[in-house]
Amino acid sequence: MAKQKRKLTRAEKAAKAVRKATFETIFIDGKQKRVRRRNLIEGMTVEDFIRANADPIWLHQNEMWEYMAPEPPDDREESIPDDQGDEPPF
Repeated sequence: MAKQKRKLTRAEKAAKAVRKATFETIFIDGKQKRVRRRNLIEGMTVEDFIRANADPIWLHQNEMWEYMAPEPPDDREESIPDDQGDEPPF
């Protein structure tokens, strides 16, 4: 007859819960490995959250220029309003 498994103590259960929350199991070369979980904010990775929610000023202040979208070129030239015409500006 096989030996019965013993029940885990409270401390062992707590340690197991912390381990499950901290690590995830992946397969590398056919073997299981435990790696730290990626930090998530609202179910997204930190990088995705920053891309979705950061404004250009915050990105610039934190030197994250690679996440900034390029500004569209401004083709409009400064034009003189039609009501002034050729009159001197003074």
